[in-house]
Amino acid sequence: MNLTRAWLLVLVLLTSTGGHAGLRLVLDSDALSHSERQASRLLLDEALAALPALFKQRLDRRVKVRWRPMPAEVYGRAGRFSGIELNSQLLPSLSAGSAATPTQRPHGNVRRELLATLLHELTHLYDRAQLWPKDEQRLLQRCRLRLASLGPVGLPDACRGQTARRFTLSDNPRLLDLAGWPQQVGRRGARESANGQVARSPDVYELSNPREFVAVNMEYFLLDPSYACRRPSLARHLSAHFGGWTAARQQPCADAYPYLNAGRDFARQPLGTLDPARVYQIDYLLAEANQEWASRWGHSMLRLVICAPGRPRGPDCRLDLDEHLVLSYRAFVGDLQLSSWDGLTGAYPSRLFVLPLAQVIEEYTKVELRSLASVPLQLERAQLERLVTRAAEQHWSYDGDYYFISNNCAVETLKLLRSGSQNPRLQALDSILPNGLLETLVARDLADRSVLDDPREALRLGYRFDSFRDRYQAMFRVLQQRLPIEQHSVEDWLEQSAEARRPWFAKADLRASAALLLLEQAALRRQLLLAQDELKRRYLSGRAAKDPSLDKAGGALEQILANSGFLSRPAELLEGGYGLPQRAEWQRLEAESRNRQQQLRQLSDDLDQEVRNLLEPTRLAELEASEANLVQLGEHLRALHKASGGLMLP
Repeated sequence: MNLTRAWLLVLVLLTSTGGHAGLRLVLDSDALSHSERQASRLLLDEALAALPALFKQRLDRRVKVRWRPMPAEVYGRAGRFSGIELNSQLLPSLSAGSAATPTQRPHGNVRRELLATLLHELTHLYDRAQLWPKDEQRLLQRCRLRLASLGPVGLPDACRGQTARRFTLSDNPRLLDLAGWPQQVGRRGARESANGQVARSPDVYELSNPREFVAVNMEYFLLDPSYACRRPSLARHLSAHFGGWTAARQQPCADAYPYLNAGRDFARQPLGTLDPARVYQIDYLLAEANQEWASRWGHSMLRLVICAPGRPRGPDCRLDLDEHLVLSYRAFVGDLQLSSWDGLTGAYPSRLFVLPLAQVIEEYTKVELRSLASVPLQLERAQLERLVTRAAEQHWSYDGDYYFISNNCAVETLKLLRSGSQNPRLQALDSILPNGLLETLVARDLADRSVLDDPREALRLGYRFDSFRDRYQAMFRVLQQRLPIEQHSVEDWLEQSAEARRPWFAKADLRASAALLLLEQAALRRQLLLAQDELKRRYLSGRAAKDPSLDKAGGALEQILANSGFLSRPAELLEGGYGLPQRAEWQRLEAESRNRQQQLRQLSDDLDQEVRNLLEPTRLAELEASEANLVQLGEHLRALHKASGGLMLP
């Protein structure tokens, strides 16, 4: 072979391999014994074998690895020489084979911990090298050209946060959303400074900054066969980054995710499963405003329209109301007091509650007298299922701070929509008000409000749930037609004392009596709300003054608060593990949630017996009078019905 042909062959080989020799790990073995060199090389070979092919191809360099004395708690670090240093105190156990002995470390033993350390530090090198995949390189180039020609105002949504990137993985906008540093609502491009995904973490070191988050998660992505089941959204993102790479020993994942139903029915088992495949649609659920300070702009929620078991996905699933769930970010109030000042300063934890739709409807329409609008979101099937997955992850991991202005229900819901659906049209969307967020979603064709155009059909199909205030007013008009009452509105009627309303019962015919019964039920709910508020104030002031009369009921209240926190922070039920609970944790999770629920049921019964002793005499008398009115009206209605021969109401 002549010299020219030899060079041509070399050129062909270089071209066919892209000119990349790939990552090489080079051991500094000068001071090592034969057994130490052998054990070290086996460790390095195992690290290389665990890495995706694209990782090794892109990080085309020699990385020197050496053993150095370090503090006992440090397993390794990136050296100043752009290589990796491992703790030499651990080398004897590695070479002797005892490093495989189980320990209390996160990865199970010393050998796995050393392997994870190598992968962790290699990830830092990969991240710092700005080794973007080709599609990201093209996007960055286009974005920078647009920035140069048009400025920040002319940037498309896909470019936001891209042009200033300095790392391969840790400043990727999508990864930051999933990692817990989402884009701040109302501040284009700025990221949250604190990470609220503090529960069910494999290693709290991941929360220190995005670079450490990436390095820690690469350890588990590469070594833990259950990672894709525990953190499915992150696993999907990392796998896509490395060309669809998956771990050779990846375990199969369950079809459904566990969640805790925060319903107030303490007799039912709160642990349930959420299967994204059974979710037909996701609605933006808006509780319309009332006059309360914290509710004057409404409340943002998401409604999961879940099909009954065995029913194919389709419009009929909207009628399976008993299956539907509501995702609601709320301030978890641990001291029974919702203070406006505390809401402004972030004194309350913000958590993602999973609630039965029926309870949400009752809370808002019957108790708070607020209507609900349920507007379908325009999501592709893949976006919808990713959003359900992300909601399950947030339910188990998120414990943020609730601010009425800057991190309220609308802001939290929008962040979930962004990180969950990955819909690019949501990235530049901003609103800090619940009603404003709905308007913006509709304006961007992300929500279909036409379902509310026909009020009757909207009510029939469950796109709207009217406030009971309208029903109460209709019943009041019946009274006006059939009795010579002086009041002009239902509010005026309910403002009267129970004793003042009682004389009208004997004068009412069958239809008026039925109207009175519904209004007395509303009056009782109103008294219960007033009693609850009075109890709250008495309990708080009495606790501060160490009022002995509060000991028993106050103790029950405190225990209810202490024991109900798990419904919004289910991670409290499990020690160890991370991410979404897996099959091995299910039995313990089921037993612990059932035990907590039984305690809540008993505490609730105890509280019902003691709570009335804490009310002021006038409030207690009014409450008991309202209850007596209901009994009297029931007897009056039965007598009228019997006298009419059992005829239906006209």
